[in-house]
Amino acid sequence: MKPLPEHLARGRSAENQALLYLQRKGLRLIDRNYRWRGGEIDLIMQDRECIVFVEVRLRKNDGFGGGLESIDHHKRQRLIQTALHYLNRQGIDSATRFDVIALSPAKQGLEVNWVRDAFQAAP
Repeated sequence: MKPLPEHLARGRSAENQALLYLQRKGLRLIDRNYRWRGGEIDLIMQDRECIVFVEVRLRKNDGFGGGLESIDHHKRQRLIQTALHYLNRQGIDSATRFDVIALSPAKQGLEVNWVRDAFQAAP
């Protein structure tokens, strides 16, 4: 099997770190890298009775803004549509929220910034 290109390997590593962080906080993994023609959701987690759609953002530096600022209106809409597709396909009718895990360089590895309920799926 051919090794992943460096940027994909970094992204996978960031997702793994985010997953471990959220699991330590008590969330349970349901699915990861859910894709359909409208987009992708990095992590789908369960937090008690709530389904949590998690976008993981990794930044080499904050020169162009942090991970949270990089999620513009268009990206939010794609995440919302993908989440709706997932819920409909799975037949899930549950409380949901959208979280962001923003990872940025720190002196010792990566700093994790978990933003719960980062945006709403309002029309």
